[in-house]
Amino acid sequence: MDPAFADEGHDGETVTIEEYLKDVEDQELEADLVLGGDEGKECTYNNGYMKRQAIFSCLTCTPDGNAGVCTACSLSCHDGHEIVELWTKRNFRCDCGNSKFGEFYCKIFPSKDIENVENSYNHNFKGSYCTCGRPYPDPDVEEQVEMIQCCFCEDWFHEEHIGLDSSDEIPRDGEGEPLYEDFICAACSKVCSFLRLYTRIILEARSQNNSSVKTGKYKEVIADEVPLACGSGKLENIPQSSTTNSESVSEGEVSLGENSGKNICSEQCATDADTRPTCAIGVDLAVASPVSESKPMFLSKNWRNALCRCEKCSEFYKQKHISFLIDKEDSIIEYEKMAKQKREEKLQQREGAELSMLDNLGHVEKIEILNGIADIKDELCSFLGSFDPSKAITSADVHQIFENLKKRRRVE
Repeated sequence: MDPAFADEGHDGETVTIEEYLKDVEDQELEADLVLGGDEGKECTYNNGYMKRQAIFSCLTCTPDGNAGVCTACSLSCHDGHEIVELWTKRNFRCDCGNSKFGEFYCKIFPSKDIENVENSYNHNFKGSYCTCGRPYPDPDVEEQVEMIQCCFCEDWFHEEHIGLDSSDEIPRDGEGEPLYEDFICAACSKVCSFLRLYTRIILEARSQNNSSVKTGKYKEVIADEVPLACGSGKLENIPQSSTTNSESVSEGEVSLGENSGKNICSEQCATDADTRPTCAIGVDLAVASPVSESKPMFLSKNWRNALCRCEKCSEFYKQKHISFLIDKEDSIIEYEKMAKQKREEKLQQREGAELSMLDNLGHVEKIEILNGIADIKDELCSFLGSFDPSKAITSADVHQIFENLKKRRRVE
């Protein structure tokens, strides 16, 4: 039985047909956004290390949490298993059926390498999140709270555990909606400390006591298009590495240098005579001194556009295995945009397939379908005409409508 009717007879909340259909549509959209439009029909292994895809961990097969599987394998190969939904992971290749699964093999695509050496795993694969290591949903709390994902290590954090004195310091507008596009946790902020050179992309955490000032300033920053940094043209495909977990970001910290207060859109954006772009920040990140400060960062809209892409900075990103920071397609926003496009294409194809099916039917089949639609319409009109509008329609009423239709068809 549909969950919408599960609480009937127990003072359950009633909904209109329009509300029910809207709820179904919203759930389908949410699923498409998480799955990136993947219908779960084919294993993604042959796509290699994908920039971003939905990943699941099967604790039944790999209780150590050292493997991840794609959407299709989670449905076909691990149905009925204890599955952890990990939302999305970057630079990941499906592990289903490789050496980590012992005798278990992939039903969709069994011919896989023994191990995907570039895959990265953290405690999320064991069903643990945040610095507190709690599961989500947490069975020990009555009310589940939303968590924030670090765009660097991709771990999820409770607001009270991100290193601020109060969650009220998180940049939000007057209605409580986040004003930032991405969040970087305190541990990852060490290796990403150079981002503080770009003063326009950092939204500082503030006390709610200054909420009126905060809201006005943040809205101004986030509404403006962050200017492109020098050399931000077409990006090269730089190999990415798996060492971007929160456990592996303690090395390679960089200082903010003497130019931390400079605007990146200065005359430094001029180009050399050979047309190669100069550095937008004027600092050699590879030789900068380390810093000990580690605070979470909130990054404004289009912050990736501001990052310098000169030769030296690009090489620094590559050496630190953070080239994904200058890859627009790595962002969740681009991932969801792609998912929406796939959804629209899918709906258009579905509509076209329905019209094509009708076109391919013979005259008799078309008449039968039209008669069936007319019968349903007549039965619904008859039911609604005699139904008390002050009462809610129950599942029993719906079943009775279809029973009447069956009887009518048998009589005819």
